[in-house]
Amino acid sequence: MSAETNKAISRRFFEEVWNKGDLAVLNEILAEDHFNSGPSNLPGAPAGPAGAKQVVTSYRNAFPDVHFTIDEQLTEGEKVVTRWTAHGTHQGELQGLSATGKSSTVPGIAIDRFVDGKIAETWGLFDYFSMMQQLGVIPMPEAADQ
Repeated sequence: MSAETNKAISRRFFEEVWNKGDLAVLNEILAEDHFNSGPSNLPGAPAGPAGAKQVVTSYRNAFPDVHFTIDEQLTEGEKVVTRWTAHGTHQGELQGLSATGKSSTVPGIAIDRFVDGKIAETWGLFDYFSMMQQLGVIPMPEAADQ
């Protein structure tokens, strides 16, 4: 597959799955044994589209208005790197954390590795600490007097 084709597939994950909630797309773009690594992965989630559906459903239930913006994409060989920003309002339970009603804007990055035109592996990382601060779970540092 070409670099542009792989970038388009990665974009579908953000635009169609995360932003629109179309979980059926995961069956088209993820390998059956897709492995997800990172803080968004749920403990015990299965590999493949089934596990990704659990992760996306969990976060979309907690942040029903979540919207991802793709800030930048780079390709190298079989990998696509996507730098993104997500914004949403915490309106439902997330991994034991009750809804706070607060909004959060969080930057992150995903590295997708492709095999035979599908995402076989994803390494993701986002600013979980900042998200918890914005939700009021972790106190914000006090501003120093200047």
